[in-house]
Amino acid sequence: MNSATSPLGGDDLRLTVRVGPGASLRLSGVAATLALPGLHGESSLSTVDVVVEDGGSLEYLPEPTVITARARHRAVFRAALASDAYLHTREVLVLGRAGESPGSLVTTLDVVRDGAPVLRQTLPVGDAGLDGSLAVLAGRRVLVTDLEVGGPELPAASGEWWSRSPLAAGGTLTTSLAPDAVTALRPF
Repeated sequence: MNSATSPLGGDDLRLTVRVGPGASLRLSGVAATLALPGLHGESSLSTVDVVVEDGGSLEYLPEPTVITARARHRAVFRAALASDAYLHTREVLVLGRAGESPGSLVTTLDVVRDGAPVLRQTLPVGDAGLDGSLAVLAGRRVLVTDLEVGGPELPAASGEWWSRSPLAAGGTLTTSLAPDAVTALRPF
């Protein structure tokens, strides 16, 4: 699905996935993605557009994305789901390599079901002052966002640096912050 050498500043990558009626698909990565800076400071963009039709099921579980120093990356995930479709997607963001400050990232998650919004959120990261604040990332290096729509209803729950919230339009959003990916993925 991806390789560790992309995206490079200046790249505009797009993946379009369509799951037909009653079909089931699981997409997972084989290696982490490294968002790298462009030669002249160009930004990169990766877009995933998903359609899941009636009775269809999609699990989109890529490996972590590492935002390297000086990278300027934008990641967009858009999904249009039929009323009885299932979606499970997880984004694992690692802010910088070991001992490295991250570049900047804007990540957007936009999911609609039967035409109605389920979740629309955008998160900019890469500002040391904001990322260190309790209101944003509290200085943690890894952020996991896990969304499940069309699965079993799960109650709200939380633990140290993670929370699970039922969404008003159906579905469950779980987020986790940690100093490393192994710890961030424990609630899942």
